[in-house]
Amino acid sequence: MFHRGIASTVDRVTVHTAEHVNQELRMEMEKRLVHYARHPEQIDERLRELDEEWDIERAIEANASTLSLSGLVIGMTLDRRALVLPIVVMAFLFQHSVQGWCPPVPILRRMGFRTAHEIETERYALKILRGDFNDVKAAEGDGQESVDSWVARALRAIAR
Repeated sequence: MFHRGIASTVDRVTVHTAEHVNQELRMEMEKRLVHYARHPEQIDERLRELDEEWDIERAIEANASTLSLSGLVIGMTLDRRALVLPIVVMAFLFQHSVQGWCPPVPILRRMGFRTAHEIETERYALKILRGDFNDVKAAEGDGQESVDSWVARALRAIAR
């Protein structure tokens, strides 16, 4: 989970999110998966929706750049004191990159923004429900050709 005091990329946001928020996001995903298990004909559409979903990192980057640019423009044209805004925003962005937390994280998580890992978890669960991995089986025998074939089938299944 942690390496030299720094949270891992996968865990850094969820570690700094209230447990009830993490559980709510997970329960919502599980409800969706139950729905799509009952309605597999809708899985392709949900996968397309997941392709468009913004993860929390993208939302934070968009917010930080918007606030920083606004502070720079205001600071350079109207009031130099506004230049403190990009400094503060960049400090928070650095804090987020290291720790996985900054002031917008709790708000964005409560709004439903998920980590890339959480989105990918749903994606792979849907692909399993759709049967994308049914043809990927352990290679028989010891031959390199069998292993190469198995790896090729696995990569094709993931790419679907």
